[in-house]
Amino acid sequence: MLVSTAGVQAVHTVDRGRRSFLRRFFAIGHGVFAIAIVLAAALRCLVMLGYDTAQLYWYDSFTYLHTAVHLQPSGAFHPAGYSFFLRLLLPFHSVELVAGVQHVMGLGMALMIYLVLRRRSLPGWGATLATLPVLFNPAFLRLEHAVLSDTQVTFLVVSALTVLLWRTRPSVRACVAVGLLLALAGLTRTVAVPLLGLVLIHLIVQRAGRRQMIALAVAGLLPLAGYAGWYQAHHGRFALSGSDGVALWARTMTFADCSVIKPPAEEAKLCPNGTVVDAASEYVWAAGASLNRLPGDRFSHNDLARSFALRAIAAQPLDYLGAVVHDTSLAFAWTPVRHPLRVSPALTFPHGSWPLPSFPLIDKVRGEYDGGIRGMSSVEPYGSVLAAYALPAVLHGPLLGTMLLLGGLGSIGRRRAALLPWATAAFLLVAPVAALDFDHRYVLPAIPVACLAAALGVTSLAVGLRRIQSSVIARRHRPGSRTRPAGKPGRDAWGSRG
Repeated sequence: MLVSTAGVQAVHTVDRGRRSFLRRFFAIGHGVFAIAIVLAAALRCLVMLGYDTAQLYWYDSFTYLHTAVHLQPSGAFHPAGYSFFLRLLLPFHSVELVAGVQHVMGLGMALMIYLVLRRRSLPGWGATLATLPVLFNPAFLRLEHAVLSDTQVTFLVVSALTVLLWRTRPSVRACVAVGLLLALAGLTRTVAVPLLGLVLIHLIVQRAGRRQMIALAVAGLLPLAGYAGWYQAHHGRFALSGSDGVALWARTMTFADCSVIKPPAEEAKLCPNGTVVDAASEYVWAAGASLNRLPGDRFSHNDLARSFALRAIAAQPLDYLGAVVHDTSLAFAWTPVRHPLRVSPALTFPHGSWPLPSFPLIDKVRGEYDGGIRGMSSVEPYGSVLAAYALPAVLHGPLLGTMLLLGGLGSIGRRRAALLPWATAAFLLVAPVAALDFDHRYVLPAIPVACLAAALGVTSLAVGLRRIQSSVIARRHRPGSRTRPAGKPGRDAWGSRG
């Protein structure tokens, strides 16, 4: 009887402790975010149930998977950073597991944004609001469910910003971590490499200290240099990829005028030849484009293409700037624009089945990485539920523009907490367009960072307004200030007698 009574008391004690913890948890504002992230996790579980496998794209997914099995740097577009991640999961031989881990990354990004904002004194509801685009936008969930590098590079950038913004003055150890994370992001997608320079400038402006700057530079540059040396051993060129020149050449094809550029004879072979496609990136693959009419593989002419592109930009800088501005503006369209025309903006979840094409590389990857690789199909009844889930178009372009505006305004003045996230988001938005072309996929890595910048920007603006209000009140009550005696007529705000 005594044992039974003691057991009941212990159960009641645990129950009271659990209720006390939940009360404290909700009292400090975490409850709203807890509900949001649980719903987002449930949505991701529904996605895993709603499709019979991960989404695989020709040819990106299969080059990533092939590189994961045969570790060597690709001579084309993709550095091997994402393939390193796929290599870690190779023993499980499951692309579905890859998708599952990436869904956890998506939740992790939202959690990091929330924690940084709470640490910066935002209320729970405000910090949660900033995570909603990451948690519930179908475009993010679709990328998480695909064998593509987008989720990884976004996760690494958000992780780096989280470490850097955790304290006002980052430690040397934190700067080492930030450098390594940004190096991995650059090895996942080369457009992230310049973020190292951006963060270094931030540390200089913040006067973070010489040791912190050196730690960031060394930790960031050593992995990049090591990879470039590995790339040189395989391809004879100290670089991270073999496509930068080809991409920039394609960018110039929308405006290049060789009568203005006047290229030398060898580069003149890359002038526009009358082939017209609907987007700059399509010139990379257009069979009739001048680059693809040269003998050999297109990437074997990467250096020549870069030389032509740089000459074209130098000769027509305003045309290049105009092309970049025009294509970047597509990100803010009220109704998402199809660019290129073959690509549909991911406003909803797909429904149906998508067979894989027939290529030897697909059969090889199926035999080496996952024998169950196949085209993706919806699974009922979950697929129909997902098909009914959609976000209004206004929550895409206009929302992104609003977040960047708030982040930019909040970066002005002495309180510049939003400046680095805002600059990072702006760079991630513009850089892919400047280097190649606009694509809705390329916009997505900028959105979580823009959410962070907007929330910090609103906080800075609120603090600034309160400071101005306090200054005005203090000036009114300062001894010797000219205030109107009670009951005596004065002038109202429009200058008329009261």
